[in-house]
Amino acid sequence: MPATPSWPPRSAPRLFVETPVAAGEAVIIEGNPAHYLTRVMRVRDGDAVILCDDVTGEWACRVTAADKRSVTLEPADRLRTREAVPDIWLCPALLKKDRFDLVLEKATELGVGAIHPVLARRCVADKLNLERARTVTIEAAEQCARTALPAIQAPVALRALLAGWPQDRALFFADELGGEHCARAFASHSGPAAILVGPEGGWDDAERETIRVHPAAQAISLGPRILRGETAAIAALSAWMSVAGDWRT
Repeated sequence: MPATPSWPPRSAPRLFVETPVAAGEAVIIEGNPAHYLTRVMRVRDGDAVILCDDVTGEWACRVTAADKRSVTLEPADRLRTREAVPDIWLCPALLKKDRFDLVLEKATELGVGAIHPVLARRCVADKLNLERARTVTIEAAEQCARTALPAIQAPVALRALLAGWPQDRALFFADELGGEHCARAFASHSGPAAILVGPEGGWDDAERETIRVHPAAQAISLGPRILRGETAAIAALSAWMSVAGDWRT
């Protein structure tokens, strides 16, 4: 007798929705997500769709109606509760759009808790479309099966970031001029933390001094080579996850 196929199948499309999902309450998908489901994934009545709402977790839903403009889903089973997110912030200096999109995408995949973009003197970009940035993180979360989205803040000047810094959060400062080995620094700390990474042209001397004298800051080294801003952000967050984050579990 053939084995009964598992439901929902691993190939079921995944979407984040803005309203909480609950058993017995139909969810109606409209606009671009509906187009994706019907025209790209070609879902039909009875097919499975995985929904996440960033509140209750991950749900297996069954398609009960689908047309060109909308898809109606009936929540069937809650597969997972919302995941516990490591209390790590990434504070990357703003980069050119395509490079900063890469930072947003990979930071989401790596499990960052929040992203706080920073404006530095040598930043090439000075604006961030928050709606588009959120779309990038949502798509990354859907791809990597996260059930929680990272918070994204509007860009702020470095001095403003440091002036409002919470006293209980360590600030690991990726300094191209050197500092403590990042893995040793991360391993020696427990509690809320953040990683600050500079722009394409690096920090200027005044910015570096402002950061170094801040009571929460600790300069760290990411190795013997000078890294691009996007590479440094991804490398530093990867190192933190492996030493102090949820890669250890």
